[in-house]
Amino acid sequence: MYKYTGIPGSDVMRSRADGQLVAVTYIPRGEQVDEAVRREIMRHRSLRQPSVVRLREVVLTPTHLAVVSEHAPDLHRRVRDAGRFGEDEARLLFRQLVSGVSYCHSMQVCHRDLKLENILLDGGCAGPPRLKICGPGVSNRQSQPGAPRASDQTRVYIAPEVFQQREYGGKIADVWSCGVTLYAMLVGAYPFQCPDDEPINFRKIIQRIQSVEYSVPNDLHLSAECRDLISKIFVADPAARITVPEIRNHPWFLKNLPADDSTMSTEEAEQPTQSMDEMMQILALAEAPYLLPMT
Repeated sequence: MYKYTGIPGSDVMRSRADGQLVAVTYIPRGEQVDEAVRREIMRHRSLRQPSVVRLREVVLTPTHLAVVSEHAPDLHRRVRDAGRFGEDEARLLFRQLVSGVSYCHSMQVCHRDLKLENILLDGGCAGPPRLKICGPGVSNRQSQPGAPRASDQTRVYIAPEVFQQREYGGKIADVWSCGVTLYAMLVGAYPFQCPDDEPINFRKIIQRIQSVEYSVPNDLHLSAECRDLISKIFVADPAARITVPEIRNHPWFLKNLPADDSTMSTEEAEQPTQSMDEMMQILALAEAPYLLPMT
């Protein structure tokens, strides 16, 4: 069914059916396939939008439950190789990112871990590159009680309110992380990380985040509209921060937007290869632990 690609230290394989690369996550059968895991898998299955990584299927092996999803190189690699993007390229990808985040929020799902490494870039399709959101936080429901821990997110992307150790709004915190991603694409560095910090001083990073202490390099000529959008995202008070609908109506976001822009599509992505009943049956079987054969 799947052929291992030979990439060391990865769970990346190639589908024999269609030749597409897939990411495979292995969960030991038995007690680790608990209600929370089953719920997260089914929630992922419910997310079907072009800018969100698609869950293809679950497969039962004698010892593990294998969760198979789309795979592509991550955006961090693309930014690292390019150094930084021009505004037009960054805007194209940012539109797709915001489109995917907006869809997740409409499904009452907050990501809470948006970062370059959790964003894939599929350049194999016709037309412009297709951005796809992935990551372990994609199934965090907006309605879940309690405040997620700051350790659940990479520090340089965390919104100031997360450090206050009390419940916060996941949707508006995602907006902040989108802003960090946009800044990183445009500048090739993180907004609240000083290049002079060697080694990286996370205490200083947190202080800069909380005081919204960032700057744009003098040699980087960003448009006034772009600077305005970034300044509206990087606002410490979440109640005063720009929202996703407001971002989608911002002049920089709308600049050169084609009337039939496919990257803004809200149409559902391809259906999972398994029905809901098939997937639930496999998950139920995965609850049974693997029993070593008698020798």
